[in-house]
Amino acid sequence: MTDTGSLSGCVESILSGAIPLVTTRGQSCCRNRGTDTDETDAGASQQALYPSPEEGWQIYSSAQDADGKCICTVVAPAQNMCNRDPRSRQLRQLMEKVQNISQSMEVLDLRTYRDLQYVRNTESLMKVVDGKLKVASDNPRSLNPKGFQELKDKVTELLPLLPVLEQYKTDAKMILRLREEVRNLSLVLMAIQEEMGAYDYEELRQRVLLLETRLHSCMQKLGCGKLTGVSNPITVRASGSRFGSWMTDTMIPSSDNRVWSMDGYFKGRRVLEYRTMNDFMKGQNFVQHLLPHPWAGTGHVVFNGSLYYNKYQSNIIIKYHFRSRSVLVQRSLSGAGYNNTFPYSWGGSSDIDLMVDENGLWAVYTTIPNAGNIVISRLEPQSLEVLQTWDTGFPKRSAGESFMICGTLYVTNSHLAGAKIYFAYYTNTSSYEYTDIPFHNQYSHISMMDYNPRERVLYTWNNGHQVLYNVTLFQVIKTSGD
Repeated sequence: MTDTGSLSGCVESILSGAIPLVTTRGQSCCRNRGTDTDETDAGASQQALYPSPEEGWQIYSSAQDADGKCICTVVAPAQNMCNRDPRSRQLRQLMEKVQNISQSMEVLDLRTYRDLQYVRNTESLMKVVDGKLKVASDNPRSLNPKGFQELKDKVTELLPLLPVLEQYKTDAKMILRLREEVRNLSLVLMAIQEEMGAYDYEELRQRVLLLETRLHSCMQKLGCGKLTGVSNPITVRASGSRFGSWMTDTMIPSSDNRVWSMDGYFKGRRVLEYRTMNDFMKGQNFVQHLLPHPWAGTGHVVFNGSLYYNKYQSNIIIKYHFRSRSVLVQRSLSGAGYNNTFPYSWGGSSDIDLMVDENGLWAVYTTIPNAGNIVISRLEPQSLEVLQTWDTGFPKRSAGESFMICGTLYVTNSHLAGAKIYFAYYTNTSSYEYTDIPFHNQYSHISMMDYNPRERVLYTWNNGHQVLYNVTLFQVIKTSGD
């Protein structure tokens, strides 16, 4: 099996031109249609090609069920796996050292040039002093008091040369140290080159990024699946209050990399928009949107450049367009409870929860006729009209949070430590089942949990921490022979 847990493993996969999407025994049963590559036989079954969700793509081996259908498991990456490889960090550190040495050499060069000019300017003075000293040496009697004073004055003029010469000594020592550092760097780089092969690092990094893009494209084509597992939490940032929400655009496909953050759960109007995820992590490069109407709860979602949220003290849903900074439409969700009538177990005016999955825009709420049980409605994104509604029969106050994946609502049994995904309602069959999918509630108070179908991760706001979870979906992939 290719060691895809290291940079060299990534390099092997790239150079072979293969996407290590699945592994099988014998022959590969999973083939991705519409791509220019087939998945390679790695000669192993039921093993993850990547050791843990933190290291990147969770891609498990394929298997066949009793009907001969191919079953694959894929988990979206938290971030570029190869960039997390120790040797990748070592190379970046070496590059920084080389840059520091280069800067030191530039300083030395400038200082040497300056001092050399000073020495050249005093060269004529040194010749005069040298001539007078020779005369005095050959004929001591010629050195009268006046001549002695002139010689003394000339020597005094040469005194500034002493610190210049001292600096020369210091610079000479620095050059020796730099020479030793360069020698050590050369040895380390030679060792890395022997291990990785004679390939340009930047070129390899670009190939890794290309491979990751192709893997993401392949994963999107795998289609929907049933949730079977949630990864360990990946803390992106600690910011804001105990309650809030954060998100990226859920539109598929989309090249929009902006991140939005909304602190608090009621009467808030300020939305922070960050240019990229990296900017969000650093808390930089953001603009502020001031919503015309305050929000309630944390069940907001961004879809195709617009924010969908519940208006404070009402069951009205608002569609706010970021680029035009205007409300495009607002509509009442008929019969829906609001203002902490039917919230999640943590309260927080979480009566109406909006979400997006592979099938579109949804509203999760409850009504008095439904006796406080969770209701799911699929909404038309342009008009916010209700297209279809399901009564799940699960009491909303017993739910910690919920999210939609592939038309299935998954409900947690608590917002506190020890929570697990306890209930699933399938809208395609109008049926439900109780589940037992644990996940690590690291900061013990989740006030927002939403699935992003574009990235296939769960976004959560956990006690002032912005956290991601990868998900494992059980998928049945039909081969060309099916």
